[in-house]
Amino acid sequence: MKLWVLRHGEAVSHARSDAERALTSFGQQQALISAAHLHDQALDAILASPYVRAQQTAALVHGALQAAPPIQTVPWLTPDSDPLAVIGHLEALGLDNILLVSHQPLVGNLLSLLVHGNLRHPEPMQTASLAELHGDWPLAGLMSLQVVRHP
Repeated sequence: MKLWVLRHGEAVSHARSDAERALTSFGQQQALISAAHLHDQALDAILASPYVRAQQTAALVHGALQAAPPIQTVPWLTPDSDPLAVIGHLEALGLDNILLVSHQPLVGNLLSLLVHGNLRHPEPMQTASLAELHGDWPLAGLMSLQVVRHP
């Protein structure tokens, strides 16, 4: 299995709610830079948080890729979601090449759980950072972090 974890691009600092914060023009550029690293990937799924900035990031990535699957919005990729629950959802999908578009602190905690088996070493993911993980299954401590690319 190959799992890609993308933090959304830079977003405006204020909106009516955190969920409504949109990407800045710089954040849009960041998302496109990260999308370039996925150009040769045959993704089985693109899963995104329902928050505006993650939806916009996923849409930019989707638009930049050839034959990308449709974006699926899932409620379990919000900033404060439980990384263990995310792993359960990933296991249930049974897919081989997945892109997640989400937020800190979830992305850093998810990477720590998948790679180290605990939450003590969250990965410091900057906006639009893209992590590539490999493993037989998305299980705690059983995936290897190949690279984290920063735009």
